[in-house]
Amino acid sequence: MSAAISVEAAVKRYGSLEALGGVDLEVRQGDFFGLLGPNGAGKTTLISALAGLLRLSSGHIRIMGRDVVADYREARRQVGIVPQEIVFDPFFSVREVLKIQSGYFGLRHNDDWIDELLFRLDLSAKADANMRQLSGGMKRRVLVAQALVHRPPVIVLDEPTAGVDVELRQGLWTFVRELNEAGHTIVLTTHYLEEAQSLCNRIAMLKAGRIVALDDTANLLRAVEGLTMKVKVEGELPPGLEPAGREGQYWVWSADSHEALVERLVALRAAGVRIVDFELGQPDLEQVFVEVMRSAT
Repeated sequence: MSAAISVEAAVKRYGSLEALGGVDLEVRQGDFFGLLGPNGAGKTTLISALAGLLRLSSGHIRIMGRDVVADYREARRQVGIVPQEIVFDPFFSVREVLKIQSGYFGLRHNDDWIDELLFRLDLSAKADANMRQLSGGMKRRVLVAQALVHRPPVIVLDEPTAGVDVELRQGLWTFVRELNEAGHTIVLTTHYLEEAQSLCNRIAMLKAGRIVALDDTANLLRAVEGLTMKVKVEGELPPGLEPAGREGQYWVWSADSHEALVERLVALRAAGVRIVDFELGQPDLEQVFVEVMRSAT
């Protein structure tokens, strides 16, 4: 089985600026793949190259085995891209926009799927509204529908929930999860790292045009050591039981295993300490991201 996306030694230069510095990347079919990095890391440049909107200085990109330059038309049929910027045609209604988008891919009888997209993205009530009448969140929903109108096997979401309400965010992720479960490959860029952690099974991190981390999400999380426990007690702690740190009313312990933290709780109870509240923290993707960016050269 060919990869959904294959990037080989991708380089993009703008004069002396190197936006991509030899990226090698493979996204497997069926992946929910996260592409993360700070602003200016090269994410949008890579997505633009995927979409055929810019030519690499060197290297190759293939989508479902189709070269995005040598076989542009077929490669473009394989992918739907939701751009970061909100762009729209102000002269048409929502339904007309989706029909026109269908026509770009030679789809003449696509009304049933358009109706499904309108329903799933909560756009049915706005189907005949002019695009100029929509809020920013509604316009972003239309961008998602446009990307999906030709039922591409690969879907790229570039900051799809930036600036949108919680309701849309939850509804969109429910729909996208279903698409992924049905076999669609999803590539997501987002600054909401909790979204990437809960959605993506694999993640690549870019910095300065280069991949500095690439692994299954679970493996990335396991690479960061340390658990924390914050405990609020009644009164003061007996001598010898104080931890190294304190945050407000909470004493803070760190450990490498849950067992060590349980032992600390048992010791507190055995000493007659009354525990009022406690919080257990473990490494998250934000912590992984910060450490990877800090250590990357």
